[in-house]
Amino acid sequence: MAIGSFISNHNFGSFVGSGKLGQTEHVISHQRGGRLGVAFGLPRQGHRNMFYQQSGSLRENIATSRCLYGPFLHALATSDGKFSKPIGRLSDGGKHACPFPLPTICSINPRQRFCGQSRCYISSYSARSKQIQPIGLSTCSGYSEHVKKSNRTCAYYKSEEYDITDAKVDSLTSIEESSEAVLVEGNVPKVSSWWEQFPKRWVIVLLCFTAFLLCNMDRVNMSIAILPMSKEFNWNSATVGLIQSSFFWGYLLTQIVGGIWADKIGGKLVLGFGVIWWSVATILTPIAAKIGLPFLLTMRAFMGIGEGVAMPAMNNMLSKWIPVSERSRALALVYSGMYLGSVTGLAVSPALIHRFGWPSVFYSFGSLGSIWFALWLSKAYSSPKEDPELSVEEKRLILGGNISKDPVSVIPWKLILSKAPVWALIISHFCHNWGTFILLTWMPTYYNQVLKFNLTESGLFCVLPWLTMAVFANIGGWIADTLVSRGLSITAVRKIMQSIGFLGPAFFLTQLSHVKTPAMAVLCMACSQGSDAFSQSGLYSNHQDIGPRYSGVLLGLSNTAGVLAGVFGTAATGYILQRGSWDDVFKVAVALYLIGTLIWNLFSTGERILE
Repeated sequence: MAIGSFISNHNFGSFVGSGKLGQTEHVISHQRGGRLGVAFGLPRQGHRNMFYQQSGSLRENIATSRCLYGPFLHALATSDGKFSKPIGRLSDGGKHACPFPLPTICSINPRQRFCGQSRCYISSYSARSKQIQPIGLSTCSGYSEHVKKSNRTCAYYKSEEYDITDAKVDSLTSIEESSEAVLVEGNVPKVSSWWEQFPKRWVIVLLCFTAFLLCNMDRVNMSIAILPMSKEFNWNSATVGLIQSSFFWGYLLTQIVGGIWADKIGGKLVLGFGVIWWSVATILTPIAAKIGLPFLLTMRAFMGIGEGVAMPAMNNMLSKWIPVSERSRALALVYSGMYLGSVTGLAVSPALIHRFGWPSVFYSFGSLGSIWFALWLSKAYSSPKEDPELSVEEKRLILGGNISKDPVSVIPWKLILSKAPVWALIISHFCHNWGTFILLTWMPTYYNQVLKFNLTESGLFCVLPWLTMAVFANIGGWIADTLVSRGLSITAVRKIMQSIGFLGPAFFLTQLSHVKTPAMAVLCMACSQGSDAFSQSGLYSNHQDIGPRYSGVLLGLSNTAGVLAGVFGTAATGYILQRGSWDDVFKVAVALYLIGTLIWNLFSTGERILE
């Protein structure tokens, strides 16, 4: 395919041939009248180089670098809407090879032109550095007559033309250049695939998104597989509860530790370790279950260890790769991977179990981690400074905030724990996760006992909140980044988004006691979780705001409180239901949402407080 570009207000000749010899591209440009005309042809291996003549503008010889290429079709636009047609081949009979480092550019200086002879300036263009380096000066005589230098030849071009009135030709603005100019930087675009032009920082975001997708797929598969497993191994309800809770034993252990590791040695190694660790533990789960219950409990705890480092390591990575103007939407996309992972796991696991048996869920889900790990090793870097393929423009954008992107050597615990915004994060995370874990853990029971849905219907409706959260998390991220880009302070944006994340669920939970139909109850639950997802642009983004260098540790601290809220909240709900009602459960959650709203708006900030 050829791309023609024409830059001129005068009548002049322009010639470009493109071929490929090894890994080189051959470019010839002819210049007249203080304007530069250039046409480009994409290189093709093994083709001969066709050359061109502009209609009515040139009836003499031009100088070209001597190279032996084959036919290749190019299109050249002229000032009167014509295309020139290829009429011959550049060839010297194979006696000589082009002596210049390719790609080469030959420019004829019109000031030094005389009948039958022109002076040619030979230059070499580097597509990588986008620079032109002069090679030398040569003189070319006409009508294919060899000149004194054996490594130069001239080609004759005969005038022919045809009309292309209906053709679509890209037009470029004319540019002024001196007659000595050979090539303007940027006139020869580097042809690259769309994935090579995709911003590298968003490659990191998508890889983190995929890691969190796998994270929740591997976590929720046990909630489906536990049903046939309990029948096969004769487990009672207490044993099933013990197995389900064993995951949190390891998950709690590595929240803070994972943050410390990520801040000190970089998020790439820590997140890669976590994914491989929990993937191996997932694959070994059927084997451990067949050996005995203690081995299964240990394997589930090991899985929790691997997943425990994921959030702190991810937070560390994004604090280094994502500028503040894109922070909310990046984190929202990553966390939506968790929600979609739950949907995928809940949807795919029953089909796999029905067709291949319950062990297939663990084998298939766990093996996906190895594919992700291979991509992670080849594409990810802990910091933009470590990525040799990162463009200068994107690196300038990422590092433009003058924030130190280097790993830390010492964690200033006393300084961190002395800051009120840090405690606002920890307490708000606890209040947020209390309500969230109650809804996600006890929702099937609520649907079954209160709304009288059967087990299949309960399972289907349990997927709805995850989908709602995935959608609204990304909507909230775009809203937050838009507000920041329009000049609203980061502090105000974080408070607005988190207030929605607290007050929205509180409002819809209070409506559950007044609804009369199951459909309205499901709608209230979905709206509660949808508004809860705005927290991804609130407290979940705030770790990187207040201490980007210690974002892993900060998330480890607050998420430890969040996990404890899930453990205690789930247990407390069962205790409340034995002595009260679902209204009492919702009242406790609403009270904590209101406390969290108050503390967050009083003490949180979007400014950096930890250097």
